[in-house]
Amino acid sequence: AANLMKTDIQEHDDGYTLEMDLPGFKKEEIQIELNNGYMTISAAKGLDEDEKDKKSGKYIRRERYYGSYSRSFNVSEIDVENIKAAYENGVLTLTMPKKAPVKPESKHLEIE
Repeated sequence: AANLMKTDIQEHDDGYTLEMDLPGFKKEEIQIELNNGYMTISAAKGLDEDEKDKKSGKYIRRERYYGSYSRSFNVSEIDVENIKAAYENGVLTLTMPKKAPVKPESKHLEIE
């Protein structure tokens, strides 16, 4: 899957941008799931068995891929409620904002 789903991740001050190559997939064939601090991107493709292919002859060589592929990423520092996804020209782009920094609590203890 890593060879098929080539991924670039850029860090910005306010978040991350993930770009994943998914050539030949339709938007409906791509799923993104968030579970327990991980994001899993999966894509499934079946063989196209058209009637026209059967009429036009048999394949001598067939290199286009089919099957199911997935990759997972840790998103524990991401504001998962505000992730935005777009798919255009075979590239899935996710814009993922960082969580707001948690300020450590400061507490003063009285000595008895």
